[in-house]
Formats: sequence, C-alpha cells, structure tokens
Amino acid sequence: MQRTQPFGQGGHCCMDKDDVETKGEGATVRAVDRAIAILQCFTADKPALSVLEIQRRVGLSRPTLYRLLQTLAATGLVKAEGDPQRFRLAHGVMELAHVWLAGLNKIDVARPILEALRESTGETAALFVLREQKRICVLELESHHALTIVRGVGDAGVITVGASGKAILAYLDEPRRNAILNQVTSKTRRAELVKVLDTVRSQGFAMTHGEIIVGAVAFAAPTFNHNGEVTGCVGVFGPKARVKDSDIPRFGALVMQAANAISLQFGYRSGQDAGAKQQKSRRDRREAG
Repeated sequence: MQRTQPFGQGGHCCMDKDDVETKGEGATVRAVDRAIAILQCFTADKPALSVLEIQRRVGLSRPTLYRLLQTLAATGLVKAEGDPQRFRLAHGVMELAHVWLAGLNKIDVARPILEALRESTGETAALFVLREQKRICVLELESHHALTIVRGVGDAGVITVGASGKAILAYLDEPRRNAILNQVTSKTRRAELVKVLDTVRSQGFAMTHGEIIVGAVAFAAPTFNHNGEVTGCVGVFGPKARVKDSDIPRFGALVMQAANAISLQFGYRSGQDAGAKQQKSRRDRREAG
C-alpha cells in the first residue's frame, strides 16, 4: 500500500517516463497537464475546494493529487487553509495575471477584431476608451466605401451623447453613473437619458441616429476589463442612406460580438460587469418587496 504524507510536510512532484505522453505530433508532460487541470478546477462560483472535490473533477489518485498540490503550493499557485482543509488559488496566480495584462496592448489586440467588424458590416469601425467623463477614439478603421462616416483618432466627447458615449455610461457603476446624470440640468433630458440607458443595458448595445454627425447611424457596445469594469466601447457608424432599419439586429449583434471578443482578451468573463450586477440586484430587491 502506498502511503501519503499530510499536505505541506515535505514531498516533491517527481517526473518519470510515465509523466510524458505523446499526443498527435507533439509530446506533453502529463504532470504539467494534470497541474493545469487542478488550477482550472477553481472558478468564481467555487473558489475553494476540498481534496475530494478536486479529485472528482480531475480524476487523479489521492497520492498523485497530494504531490501535485504540494508542488503548486510551493510555487505560490495554490494554498491550503481551514479545518477541514480546503484549497484555493494563491498570490502566484495574480502575479502571472499581472504580467499577462501588462504585456497586452489594447490597440494591437483590438485591430484584427475591428478589421473583421469592418468587413462584416461594410462600415467604419472604431475603438473608444473611457477617460474620466469622456470617450476618446484610439483606433479607427475607415469603411472602404466612397461615402464614409469617420470621427478620427483622438476624437473626444462626453458620454451622455452618441452611441459610443451611451454604451459606456449605461454600464458604469451606479454611483458614478448617477453623478454624471445629475449634471444634466434638464429634468426632461435626464429622464429620457435614463430610459435610453435602460434600453442599452437590456439589448446590450446603443444605437443613435445623427446625434453627433448629421445623417449618420451609430452602434456601440461596451468593453470590460478583468474586474468587470467598463473601460470603453466598440463602435460602428455609417450613413443613413446605406444603413437601413433591417440592418439593426445584425449590426447590433456584430458590434456586441466584437466588444466581447476584446473584453475576453483582457480577462473579462460574461456576466461579470458591475453595472449589470447592480441593476439586477436593484430589480431583485424590488421584486422581493
């Protein structure tokens, strides 16, 4: 019978010839595959797991699992706590995430996604970032048509106007959103804007006709960071003469897909955004009352 040591009392994960297996044309290290599988067991819904729960998910023997957990703990990737003992991801994972995020350039990440969006819609596609209470265009890929709508890199505007602004404003955290709405002096205008933002959150994108450029139709969907905070948006805009009402569902879906693809590159996970969570929480409270 093989004996195992209690977790944290020595022991190393050793590799032998059985730890290497061939898959297709390349070889993988089975111990590494198993360690990654353990790390991927932890989720936002289940951040702490017992040994039995991990074992059920990865299908490893108890001795092998303990050896791998010891190695992951020694490198700061997992930690054990409590009685009964449970495991969770540790500071080493955050350090790796920080390095990964630091190496990402938003424009480089967004460019191929916007290129695909421009080709699928036939219209100008742009990336906007949030800076204080303004949205700023940092990347714009102009439509191939002779008649085009363009803003230009560096174009900035308040986020209470236009599809690109409203797509951002709708998903700001509630205190910040309300602070901006309170700056709108007209009560009628403020009430109209609140309704528009509700619609944006409901359908996932904003659409405007001629709010910034006369004769233009604009679509925009928010982008988020790894904390679920809105950081900007993806926009598509074209002339009313070419963008018809029948295009609205397709353009809306395409701009949301592009924004989501960019957000995922920066660690966002669907349903994580703070604005939507606050809206749902408030709705749940109303229903409970």
